Amino acid sequence: MRVVLIEDDPSMAQPLVEGLARHGFEVQWANTGTQGIEDARAADVVLLDLGLPDIDGLEVCKAIRQRSEVPILIVSARGQESDRVQGLELGADDYIVKPFSLRELAARIRANVRRRPAANETMAFGGITIDRDQHSATHDGTELGLTPKEFDLLAVLAEEPGRVVPRTELYARIWDPVWVGSGKSLDVHVTTLRKKLPPTIVIEAIRGVGYRLVEQSATSD
Repeated sequence: MRVVLIEDDPSMAQPLVEGLARHGFEVQWANTGTQGIEDARAADVVLLDLGLPDIDGLEVCKAIRQRSEVPILIVSARGQESDRVQGLELGADDYIVKPFSLRELAARIRANVRRRPAANETMAFGGITIDRDQHSATHDGTELGLTPKEFDLLAVLAEEPGRVVPRTELYARIWDPVWVGSGKSLDVHVTTLRKKLPPTIVIEAIRGVGYRLVEQSATSD
């Protein structure tokens, strides 16, 4: 998930970039409102500070919302009711007052993304069709017979085939942002899912990082 962070203060931005990366996010930092408006074109979610050097953050929020439906979370030390109300009225999806915990921020990001309908609820990869609306996964027209968690796991991995999806991101998106269950649950579901996939579709484990979905030739060794 690609997060654009619009924040002019390096002492605030750098810990957020590093911390959110540990939670499985890819973060791009923009230190001006002008740059942030441009970078937001390719974002999955925007984190927006209001105290920017070139454009007031509320104007940045308005400009982004006029051209995109991307989730916007305002993160600001300006906690007055008037600021919060104005930010939400201009199109922000959430308003978080500094200071805040990284854990809460990650949970709020994912919660806001979940509320947005996906642009395309059907994905296809290597002969597999994944229909999120129907919660159905088929291979060449035949149902794979996945459990709900297996389906969710396959759907997340299939969003970006070839990308290594960190374990933290998989747990947060499939189980819960504050999951405290067994660390083996993910591995067990990967094992059972692998058995239901065609031989050419492989879930590769990247030790200490996560998993990725790849397609292999039927004739490869």
